[in-house]
Amino acid sequence: MKNIIFFLLTFSVFFTGCKLKESKQQEPKLIVGIVIDQMRYDYLTRFSDRYSENGFKRLLKNGFSIENAYYNLIPTYTAVGHASIYTGTTPDNHGIISNNWYDKFLKKTIYCVDDDIYRTVGNNSDAGKKSPSRMYTTTVTDQLHLAQNMNGKTIGIAIKDRSAILPAGHTANAAYWFHGKQKGQWISSNFYMENLPNWVTDFNNSDNANNYLKTPWNTLYDINTYTNSIIDNNLFEGKFKGETATSFPHDIPNLKVTNGNFDILKGIPAGNSFTADFAKAAILGENLGKSEFTDFLAVSFSSTDYIGHQFGPASKEIEDTYLRLDKDIADLLSFLDKQIGRNKYTVFLTADHGAVNVPRYLTDQKIPSGYFDGDACGSILNAYFKNTYEVEKIVENYYNAQLQLDENTIKEYGLNADFVKEKVIQIIKGFAGVQDVLVIKDLKKGTSSAMEEKAINGYYYSRSGDYFIILKPGWIHDQKKGTTHGSGYSYDTHVPLIFMGTGITHGSSNQMVNIRDIAPTISTLINISFPNGTTGNPLRFE
Repeated sequence: MKNIIFFLLTFSVFFTGCKLKESKQQEPKLIVGIVIDQMRYDYLTRFSDRYSENGFKRLLKNGFSIENAYYNLIPTYTAVGHASIYTGTTPDNHGIISNNWYDKFLKKTIYCVDDDIYRTVGNNSDAGKKSPSRMYTTTVTDQLHLAQNMNGKTIGIAIKDRSAILPAGHTANAAYWFHGKQKGQWISSNFYMENLPNWVTDFNNSDNANNYLKTPWNTLYDINTYTNSIIDNNLFEGKFKGETATSFPHDIPNLKVTNGNFDILKGIPAGNSFTADFAKAAILGENLGKSEFTDFLAVSFSSTDYIGHQFGPASKEIEDTYLRLDKDIADLLSFLDKQIGRNKYTVFLTADHGAVNVPRYLTDQKIPSGYFDGDACGSILNAYFKNTYEVEKIVENYYNAQLQLDENTIKEYGLNADFVKEKVIQIIKGFAGVQDVLVIKDLKKGTSSAMEEKAINGYYYSRSGDYFIILKPGWIHDQKKGTTHGSGYSYDTHVPLIFMGTGITHGSSNQMVNIRDIAPTISTLINISFPNGTTGNPLRFE
């Protein structure tokens, strides 16, 4: 059997440990894509002394770990990351520039997967009026379906709707997401089906969601052994509504009502366990990996993001979350071994973005950081042009660190466009924390820095602002507790990437790899066409 060694086009560096087999018999019966929402790369190493041998360590021991995988785009948000992973390209092609964006033609804010053409399947709410229609390219999951003449099954699962819908693609058999609040149910859209399968209804009726909310969230191990995080009660973290301190234990049963009822499940580690349970139910209910065709299960663990936003990367809550997630990963892999067969499936694990340490915490450690007041910036810009030129409002929208000026107003008042641009940049740069202001139409003439290239990759004309405000490292927008993401710096762009299973042998590389490489890598593994917008560095056979 001829060994096929793949390498990255950009660097022409060979991966000496990871081999893909040519033989049809070596193709996996099931591919499982795992995306962990807001997982920084250092979570793999920081907590490794406490991980079991069967979770993250099993992936590292038996798989191929790429230690320098990164996103070359901004902003780094959930929808952007998931779409980029599965399409093999960036927002300038696939069109998903953020979770929400301002459409400069429709003059309104759009949510990435909203679609009023469709209705909810599973309950009578509007939470299922969704589809992937705003994603303009195919995914590796679409290409698998096309290659098999629409045979095989593709299913997306996540607590967040966008994290289930975008990876599953346009041709999926199903995408399921969690509707919390008073419902506590997994639901879908009639974009995919008219009624929930029996196994989903049975799962919803089994009271699984409520069972996870019957006990307080305490640490998995003695809290005194949690030495990879800062003190528990501090000024940097957010609290659940009704709490007086940020520290353990979090009394989930008594906090449930004041925190959106079943919505609280999204923001605790049990949300990841609940997602893993549903993924296993899907494998059984749909008989994934059992036919002559290759199936694809796209699973995203969303609770890590909710917890990260509230408590930050240095918190004991994050440490506990990843120790618990490690057990969920181990359990899922063991389940795949038994149900599919240890040598019959392939897994990849990555993240949609990372996160910055809480700026207030960084400041206390004498590391430059802070908070940029976007609302004040917009107000000052409007005030300047009103006082100077009697222009009522020059800022049309400010969102995703992007500023859109009202071009009609500029023309109506006869303002010189070049002067307006220079003045806007001057005012914005006067704010603390601003590193640069990028004007997209100027960048189109030729980029000169990595950050400018990331801005171009993340730009889609009708959905993006014309001015991109780049903050200094460690700075974020308007948030005093917890943390966020979205920048082009390493803490937001550097994420884990591990392949394991059929066709993959053990190895690692520290060469720089782009997240866009994942989709063409999987396509190569199973001998199908790349997604139709692929612009990453595809892996080549030799």
